[in-house]
Amino acid sequence: MTKYDNYKKNVLEATLWLSEHGYFGSHRGTGGNVSVRIDEECMAITPSSVSYQELSVDDIFALAFDLSVIEGNGKLTPSVESGMHSIIYQRRLDVNVVVHTHQIYGSVFSLINEPIPALFDEVSFSLGHIVEIIPYALSGSSELANNVAGKLSNNANAYIIQNHGILSLGKNLDKALLNAELLDKVAQIYCLALSTGKTIHTLPDSTIEMIMAVRNYEVNDAQGKKKVKK
Repeated sequence: MTKYDNYKKNVLEATLWLSEHGYFGSHRGTGGNVSVRIDEECMAITPSSVSYQELSVDDIFALAFDLSVIEGNGKLTPSVESGMHSIIYQRRLDVNVVVHTHQIYGSVFSLINEPIPALFDEVSFSLGHIVEIIPYALSGSSELANNVAGKLSNNANAYIIQNHGILSLGKNLDKALLNAELLDKVAQIYCLALSTGKTIHTLPDSTIEMIMAVRNYEVNDAQGKKKVKK
């Protein structure tokens, strides 16, 4: 055992749960990826191009934020989206888990390039006042990582990557998985509501301002605590 094993185990368990519940878009495919922050310099992350049902703890990588391998199966390579995960951890100190999925209803909005507004307060307090669209770039590219970085300042916990998929963030594993669930719930409902052709009623401005204040406080509080530790 190494000091990274518990983090790698958490990544594997989350990955299997997401795969079994259809969040990667297919049960046999290898799309999507999961990571967990280990500390201020590294993360545990899934490998690239391996069926999730075939993964073991030893296949999960411990990777520095500069993408150098600390620990991992030498026959595999880290997720091609490692750069995207790394930049999120470096820009958002409140985030300790990153989940990238290809879930169906969220992906609908990635194709129509439509952000999801604040529709339910219990969802928006977790996800943020809007689920924004991150502009398209090739999967695994530095351009995509930079596009993600450009949207993180709204302090949300969910994003839609154009023509690609979903990002769900959380301060722990349970929160990140819950945010993936909440995103799929609100995306499905919003999709059905739009199909009626009737007016969509979003939350009032006063509630949206409260949601933004809560998200900003949580992000700033986490950043402040981590700076004090340093």
